[in-house]
Amino acid sequence: MTSSPPAPDDDALQLAVHRSDAASRYEGWVGDELVGVADYTLSEPVLSINHTGTDPAWRGRGIAGRLTRFALDDIRASGRKVRPVCPYTESFIDEHPDYRDLLA
Repeated sequence: MTSSPPAPDDDALQLAVHRSDAASRYEGWVGDELVGVADYTLSEPVLSINHTGTDPAWRGRGIAGRLTRFALDDIRASGRKVRPVCPYTESFIDEHPDYRDLLA
């Protein structure tokens, strides 16, 4: 059963984001519901983000942006570089030049 997402302007959206090495992706959760992912492949020292997606019922709430920011911050903290295969990630980096130093 899918829970009812909060309205786009609802501050109740409590998104928990983490990296799942076993699944090779960053995950966004609201409660026990997986609402977004950013899939990656790792070829040291470069992490390629291949796809970013948000469950259709949860789109328009900034989930993909929060996932991407978390992933890029995690990549920076690890000392790795990023290859943005995903068009969303590529656009995000274009719009946020403070992440351009991470490009492989």
